[in-house]
Amino acid sequence: MFVAKKLREQNITGYVIYMFQVEDVIRAYGLDLERICEEYLPRFQYSDEQLRQEKEWYEALIRMMREEGVQQSGHVQVVRNTIMLLADRHQELLHDPKQPFYSAAYYKALPYIVELRAHGADKEKSEIENCLDALYGATLLKMQGRDISAQTQQALAPITHLLESLAELYTVHSS
Repeated sequence: MFVAKKLREQNITGYVIYMFQVEDVIRAYGLDLERICEEYLPRFQYSDEQLRQEKEWYEALIRMMREEGVQQSGHVQVVRNTIMLLADRHQELLHDPKQPFYSAAYYKALPYIVELRAHGADKEKSEIENCLDALYGATLLKMQGRDISAQTQQALAPITHLLESLAELYTVHSS
């Protein structure tokens, strides 16, 4: 909750990727709040009050995941809404003549986005969600200690730059 709140205020794309991770942590613990409280949360140096708040946050997320049918895969509505806002802002920026640097970042990333979508990325998702998925996939590989090929790193660089630009311009827009 504390990390999510800070990221939501400072780096919206980082927030979304973090929430993907939180959803996967919840799934890894079988949507079992007790296990999360006993096995996962003690890893962090929380005060009793912070621990109580974290427990309530995880409890609410677990409830949302169950109610929304995303126990196995997918994202809770609050995350999907944020992705939609990002996709909308992305479209606004592409059509804004005052944002040539954003358009340039997009066109540098576009060949890799097209490749992502051609090789199995969900074509129903927005380009921005495909980019977020790609970055999250790379994050998972790093967390697992697995190598990321030079070709993948080359593709992720402009995608990362695009998402960083979007996050910065999203924050400016929503302030």
